[in-house]
Amino acid sequence: MRVFSVLLFGLLVLMQAKLWAGKNGVNDYRQVQDEIAIQSSVNSELRKRNDEMFAEIDDLRQGLDAIEERARHELGMVKEGETFYRIIDSD
Repeated sequence: MRVFSVLLFGLLVLMQAKLWAGKNGVNDYRQVQDEIAIQSSVNSELRKRNDEMFAEIDDLRQGLDAIEERARHELGMVKEGETFYRIIDSD
């Protein structure tokens, strides 16, 4: 009976070692969970950027107001008869 108990204890120790340090063990599981968390945050940022781009595309498709606003802001264009004023800070 004593040999059987020692054998069972040795088997338990071997299984615990594989669980904690072996391939696909607890350490690998934690590393994969960390990688999943990082990738999820990257995905959420990309999803947010895509949503903003789709909203901008919808605005550009709906009418000329968005196109005019974009031309004024990004290209510095003005309409005929308008006067453009640039205010520069003292900094």
